[in-house]
Amino acid sequence: MPFSDYRTALVTGASSGIGLAVVERLAREGLKVHALARSADALSALADRTGCIPHAIDVRDIADITKLAQGIEVDVLVNCAGVDRPKKFLQADPEDIDLLVDVNLRAILHLCRLLVPGMAERDRGHVVNITSIAGAYNFAGNSSYHATKAAVSMLTGQLRVDCFGKRVRVTEICPGRVATDIFAHVHGDSAETRANFIEGFELPEAKDIADAIAFAIAAPVAVNVGYIEITPTLQVPGGLSTTRPEGSPKPVLPTR
Repeated sequence: MPFSDYRTALVTGASSGIGLAVVERLAREGLKVHALARSADALSALADRTGCIPHAIDVRDIADITKLAQGIEVDVLVNCAGVDRPKKFLQADPEDIDLLVDVNLRAILHLCRLLVPGMAERDRGHVVNITSIAGAYNFAGNSSYHATKAAVSMLTGQLRVDCFGKRVRVTEICPGRVATDIFAHVHGDSAETRANFIEGFELPEAKDIADAIAFAIAAPVAVNVGYIEITPTLQVPGGLSTTRPEGSPKPVLPTR
């Protein structure tokens, strides 16, 4: 089992949601887990509970993540950090675009730049990138979010190409709706938010995503689990909409 071959992991977005669940799972597997997030208090509590090594760092701070990456040897990199600012692109704000690109894409590019060459040199490593069905399907939402997640999906596949010939495995985890606090972060922690996105739905939980990641890592080293899409059983992505041009007359139904 490759868990026994790996010693150290770095998990971003580790203070809540999927990232927190991944830290808990990897720590149970015996890895030394470096947990990275902005919230020092949440990381401290997580460290007390799991023994992880907390790093209160904003992934947008390239200098800080560079300093961290240069000081540790990472066998497993799990990129969980992500943000969203739901809004039609016709009303997009430049600040929102920059935020999503910086957190959802730029940080992952730099972390992979900093850590994957070492994995290739050691002939040992695993990169797990959390994307979204928003990177694979079009639906009403935030176009910047869709674009960044699609970019990470392409990066994930390309890493396998660039690491060809080395035992560096790369996995894309593509979740649909998951019962995490991301909805509270995006829409506000309110009864309305919980009613719209969580309550009454049968949803995967963060630990289910962490279990899927553990499954991919635990596979024999000769096996690369490249892509796992995880959605609620009662969620189907995709769809088709057709409308008439604005101002066009509605058809008159024949009378009988």
